[in-house]
Amino acid sequence: MPTLPWTVPNPASPGTEALIMASRFEVRSGKDVPRFFLKSLSAWRQVRSAPGALGASLIAQPIKGVFFTLSAWESREALQKYVKTEPHRTIMKILRPTMKTSTFTYWNVVVEDLPITWDDAKRRIAEKARTDAAGNGDASA
Repeated sequence: MPTLPWTVPNPASPGTEALIMASRFEVRSGKDVPRFFLKSLSAWRQVRSAPGALGASLIAQPIKGVFFTLSAWESREALQKYVKTEPHRTIMKILRPTMKTSTFTYWNVVVEDLPITWDDAKRRIAEKARTDAAGNGDASA
């Protein structure tokens, strides 16, 4: 299971909060895995220099066709700016048709609690997926 370890693009200001975003993507077919993996590496390079990014990690499970992302941001605005900036913007468009499922979850922590553990992130992703499946998901998240 290839994991890109937690990296810190920008130092966090002590005593502040960070927005955490965790995601899980499952591709429709094994033939989509190489493209998804390559595009995720491009997004990884982008996040490593993104303004407002406080930390990020990625887990790839290519045999399962599953990818997890975990990142910390100064604010929701910083995250949204990253999402709307190239190459991430185009990557989302290109990969959307290859997705079987995707789950996103967000929460806040004090920066002294960074980095977030993968156990915590995966637990929250699973909870969000169960909530979404039950029809109680927050479409605005």
